[in-house]
Amino acid sequence: MSSLNVSTWVMVACMSGACKNGQENSKTCKELSFSNSSLVNNGFSSLYGFGSGYPNCWRSKFSCSGKQGVIRAIAVQPEMEVASKKKPPTKERRVVVTGMGVVTPNGHDPDVFYENLLQGVSGISEIEAFDCSPFPTRIAGEIKSFSTDGWVAPKLSKRMDKFMLYMLTAGKKALSDGGITEDVMKELNKTRCGVLIGSGMGGMKVFNDAIESLRISYKKMNPFCVPFATTNMGSAMLAMDLGWMGPNYSISTACATSNFCILNAANHIIRGEAVSFFPRITKELLKAYLESLEGRTTFLGIPQLLDMMLCGGSDAVIIPIGLGGFVACRALSQRNSDPTGASRPWDKNRDGFVMGEGAGVLLLEELEHAKRRGATIYAEFLGGSFTCDAYHMTEPHPEGAGVILCIEKALAQSGVSKEEVNYINAHATSTPAGDLREYQALVHCFGQNPELRVNSTKSMIGHLLGAAGAVEAVATVQAIRTGWVHPNINLENPDEGVDTNLLVGPKKERLDIKVALSNSFGFGGHNSSILFAPYK
Repeated sequence: MSSLNVSTWVMVACMSGACKNGQENSKTCKELSFSNSSLVNNGFSSLYGFGSGYPNCWRSKFSCSGKQGVIRAIAVQPEMEVASKKKPPTKERRVVVTGMGVVTPNGHDPDVFYENLLQGVSGISEIEAFDCSPFPTRIAGEIKSFSTDGWVAPKLSKRMDKFMLYMLTAGKKALSDGGITEDVMKELNKTRCGVLIGSGMGGMKVFNDAIESLRISYKKMNPFCVPFATTNMGSAMLAMDLGWMGPNYSISTACATSNFCILNAANHIIRGEAVSFFPRITKELLKAYLESLEGRTTFLGIPQLLDMMLCGGSDAVIIPIGLGGFVACRALSQRNSDPTGASRPWDKNRDGFVMGEGAGVLLLEELEHAKRRGATIYAEFLGGSFTCDAYHMTEPHPEGAGVILCIEKALAQSGVSKEEVNYINAHATSTPAGDLREYQALVHCFGQNPELRVNSTKSMIGHLLGAAGAVEAVATVQAIRTGWVHPNINLENPDEGVDTNLLVGPKKERLDIKVALSNSFGFGGHNSSILFAPYK
């Protein structure tokens, strides 16, 4: 059933209920009968305001009825449908990774970043951006040097929050890495390219500065403080800069944000979800729009095929209010005398996570489109899943029920057996409860697979919050590309019940990856698992 039919079905249901107990024999209600296909024959005029339609039945909630009555829904096949072609049945479209961009405490280039991980280099150090002496935690995965030169206009650079600057820079670097030059950009159908990059925290610095200005006068406030604080604006600004007119929004699910964005972006490509209907549109604009689709689809819910998506996450909250907030949650490590040893997933002496900042962006592309333009394919995206613990705001479910369900659904959705997965980039944040619950869930799902290797990128860069999943997805893809998995540093005294045979040791290890899984979990009980594999 087309979207037009669905829309008219709903309208029949509502109107039928409205008219049943009142004026069934009135002229107005007779006109609404679909026996003469009035609404359909009027085409878009009735539905979207080109013509007069039937105003008498839209005056109030129940303009044709004296009573509310029982709604009766009758699906009636219109005599004439709007000319449309359903998407022809095809094999499921495949999604591949063709570009990557990062801004991290361990480097701003995917190769430099991953080489530092392979060498066990920690990007965690004392905070220098502000005086943090009053705080019990004074360390973080802070980015010490960063430039937007060549990536973001100087005027915007001065006004934007860091999370947006990191996002725009990483996004454009992903395009550059994917071979999207100016010439290639001109050839792209920009209605078939989208941006879905989220943030867990948004522009906290911009918003905090606005509050401080408000103490003096509202006249001192940055006029951009509201838009530049919202989590969606980085994605929106990047799309505006590129002229990409496909799906553009952000998802915010705390520290699971990036994985949610990546999986949703991939689904847009797989399912061809690139357009929604317009609530009101001129005939001229409709004609121009349909012509732009090059005959690949029609209007109203018939999906337009999508070629590529920029996706990932960004966060930058190493500021007083951000540090203070997580200190108040009693979530952070206080190992100030040993910054590089503070993030220690699965180690008995872990005492909380270490905040990090940065951004990670993947360029996902439909396989055939990537092949046609001769793109370098780094890995294939297989699928993933989301679940909710429905248990506690910050604590993981004691039995790992939500995580187990998420992993099992991800495997099923991707058509992957548990035996095929031989590498896992774990969420493992270095918190006492979280690390153990995830480890137990992994053992439950995968057993004691002798080929399975598990590591945590956070042991070296800390927890990048909403950006964590994307940066770790880059690390996962790099592991597939290079055949090396990075070490777990600071794992000196494994927690009870943790079998180190599953965990990568203190040095990098060779691994021919069959299928890789990357987990991200967030406050609120948000769970996400995504899978990558070598492209074959």
